[in-house]
Amino acid sequence: MRTRLAAGLATLAVATLLSVTGPSAAPVQARGQVNVRYAAPDRFTDAENRFGSGQPLRVTLAELTRIFTDLGAARLRPDERLDITVLDVDLAGFDRPGFATPTGLRVVTDATPPRIRLAYSLRRGGRVVAQGEDTVTDINFLLTSNPRFSTGGLYYERQILRDWFARRFPEPAGRG
Repeated sequence: MRTRLAAGLATLAVATLLSVTGPSAAPVQARGQVNVRYAAPDRFTDAENRFGSGQPLRVTLAELTRIFTDLGAARLRPDERLDITVLDVDLAGFDRPGFATPTGLRVVTDATPPRIRLAYSLRRGGRVVAQGEDTVTDINFLLTSNPRFSTGGLYYERQILRDWFARRFPEPAGRG
């Protein structure tokens, strides 16, 4: 019953959107494509909770993929494709087993910045226009971030990746 109701509401929302926008609405701009691969994620330095204090590995990787996809959609042109291979992940902070809770918790200090090592290749119209390997980190991450206004997990990692995208791909989609 719930599934039918949700499907019905989704159909109603699409029908309402089409009736409001009509055929004269501006076309939706295509976005660049981002492909993310993970090289040996079981060997990443610190991408999952080891003591029950955070997300499992698959959730961390899914969230990182979503971050890469969202940032790529905002920065890449429609004819661009970004291939990213994540080589290592070291999340901000460290696990403290049994500290204040039965499962432990993740302690974030200025001595434990997030670090993501990746290789990338940017293609425009099928031709490689940029490629390289970077270690994305920021030792001042606590000074430049404010997680109180975060809407999801991996806030510090999202911030350093946002800065990396802005440096590597300075032209936002739709310009130039």
